[in-house]
Amino acid sequence: MTKLFVDKTIEINAPASNVWDVLTKSELNCQWAVEFSSGGPEFHLESTWELGSPVYWKGQDGTVIVEGDVTAVKQDKLLRFTVFDVRMEERPEVTEEDGITFHLAEVEGKTTLHILQGDFSAMTNGQFYRDASAEIWDKVLPKIKRIAEEF
Repeated sequence: MTKLFVDKTIEINAPASNVWDVLTKSELNCQWAVEFSSGGPEFHLESTWELGSPVYWKGQDGTVIVEGDVTAVKQDKLLRFTVFDVRMEERPEVTEEDGITFHLAEVEGKTTLHILQGDFSAMTNGQFYRDASAEIWDKVLPKIKRIAEEF
C-alpha cells in the first residue's frame, strides 16, 4: 500500500529557537493548534517534550482530545510525536516515522520548517484524512511563521 503523508515546508525569518518555542509552549501553540479543531473546541498542546513523554491536545476545559507520545526530539532541530484522536475507536499500528514530525534548519537567522504528518494509509478513509490535514497545515504554517517572526 502506498504511504500517505502531508509534506509541507515554510521559510521563517526567525531563529530556530523562536520556532521551537512556538511549537512547544502551550501559550504559543494554542494560537495555531486551534486550526485543527475544525469548528470543535479550541485546544493547545501540552508535554514536557522529552523522549517518550506523553503529548496531549487539550480543550479549554482540560479535556484530552488527541494524545500521543514524543518519539524523537532534538532541541531546535527535530520533534516527532504520535497523534491519536481519543474519540476514534480505531488505533492503527504505527511505525517510527508515523505522527507529526517537525524538522527545523536554521541558516543565518532564518529557519526552514518542514512538517511531515502520516502515515494516513493505515487508516480507513486515509486519503480523505490526509487531504483534510494538508488543508489545515496550509493555514497552520503561516500562523507559526507569523508568531515566530513577531517575538
